[in-house]
Parts: sequence; structure tokens; C-alpha cells
Amino acid sequence: MSGKGNCYDNEMVETFFKTVKSELIWRTAFQTRADATEALARYIDGFYNPRRPHSALGFVSPLQFEKRSANQTALH
Repeated sequence: MSGKGNCYDNEMVETFFKTVKSELIWRTAFQTRADATEALARYIDGFYNPRRPHSALGFVSPLQFEKRSANQTALH
């Protein structure tokens, strides 16, 4: 850890929060806190985790990555 308030200490989480803000939060006017909570859950569980391309996976979605891994395992 390099020190208090240094964003590089937690780079992956900071990147995730920036992505959520730019792709969902800043583009949406939520009527209630419950609406925001529901939208965030849908974004994470329905888009970010399964379908959004991730740089750590070679810019493919987790579903595509798992499919490719399963196919490679089946071939060996």
C-alpha cells in the first residue's frame, strides 16, 4: 500500500466504479433509491459480469471466455 487516498492501491475496484458510473449512473435519472439499486443489480448481474467485454479476458465477455475454455478443454 502506498498511502491513504491513493487510487492505485485499489486500481481494479476504482476502474470498476468508473465504468459503472460512466455506463449507468451518469446516464440515468433515477426516481428513487430503490430504482437505482435495482438498475445497479441488473447492470452488474445481467450485463457487466456475463456479457461486457473485459480487458483481463482479452476483451471478450466472461460467457465467451468460458465457452472458449470449455471448447479447448473438450478438444484435449
